[in-house]
Amino acid sequence: MNFDFSDDQKLLKDQARKFLAEKCQPKVVRGVLEGAGGLDANLWKAIAEMGWLGTAIPENYGGLGLGYLELCVIAEELGRVLAPVPFSSTVYLFAEALMAAGTEEQKKRLLPDVASGAAIGTFARAEAPGAVLAKNIRTSFKNGKLSGKKIAVADGMDADYAAVLARASDEPGERGLQMVLVDLKAAGVKRHAQDSIDPSRKHAEITFDNVSAEALGKPGEGWGIANRVLDRAAVLMAFEQVGGAEQCLVMAKNYAMERYAFGRPIGSFQAIKHKLADMYVNNELARSNAYYGAWALSTNARELPLAAAAARIAATQAFDYAAKENTQVHGGIGFTWEVDCHLYYRRSRELGLALGAQRTWKEKLVTELELSNAA
Repeated sequence: MNFDFSDDQKLLKDQARKFLAEKCQPKVVRGVLEGAGGLDANLWKAIAEMGWLGTAIPENYGGLGLGYLELCVIAEELGRVLAPVPFSSTVYLFAEALMAAGTEEQKKRLLPDVASGAAIGTFARAEAPGAVLAKNIRTSFKNGKLSGKKIAVADGMDADYAAVLARASDEPGERGLQMVLVDLKAAGVKRHAQDSIDPSRKHAEITFDNVSAEALGKPGEGWGIANRVLDRAAVLMAFEQVGGAEQCLVMAKNYAMERYAFGRPIGSFQAIKHKLADMYVNNELARSNAYYGAWALSTNARELPLAAAAARIAATQAFDYAAKENTQVHGGIGFTWEVDCHLYYRRSRELGLALGAQRTWKEKLVTELELSNAA
């Protein structure tokens, strides 16, 4: 089985890398990190004009209709430059929730705006620190009105719409949950910015007070829909993490070849060689799992939950390790604000928690492996 990308997909990757190298230099990321906004509007507009937001959205809904493999390619390049835009929230999560559970009318109304960049979306699950559990969801959706609070909503300060996991009935656990579509500009919505380790990706606490909202799928299906969306997002985000991890390795290698100590490049010392070698091994392991996830995503294979969990864990660990070791290779200067190492460390930590903690995904991986062996 050939898991490699096609020549056209590789060409898309090269074009995306050249485009982002020009449009998203480190000063762009720093500008957002040090400013009040949660995104770079010019970069967002340029990405929308490239058509990337509609890569996997069908043509009849205003997208390009290319597919998920092409979206994976783009995700990797966005991760490489730490693009300060709400791409993952809008494309991996909100658009996927719409395509998974939206009515035909909802898709025709909202997906063209997503594809054009006119609408920013997000996905709201968490209500308290820690793992998101079905039994703990208290945000209510009854008689077309949404009430409750969600925290740590990625890109929540800039989003126009949100897919929200809410409780639609008094039935316990998963049976009472439903996905809800809400306009964040509607009356009764209040947003407060929340601090995070990566200010280039703003998070928000969103309070809903009897807000008019629409059902997104049927009652009792909310938990299942949310998990399907997260599986798909995990694969796409894994490519973002792989891109970031690879860039950390490039930065560390380049510095190790340029920095001299005791009359020779520090890259010639065994301790530095081992760090770089370990980074490379972790990155390749993450890439292989991401490729498996891309195959499962693009073919809608039954192995997708297993592949998504494996990709998520491997990519998170690789990016976390690469970001830390990149700082170590740079030595004392690597800990300073002026050097870009901390930008990658911040993003690695943010992405590592974006879809739930590692523990949750490890438990999912074990469960899926048991199910696979039983079958």
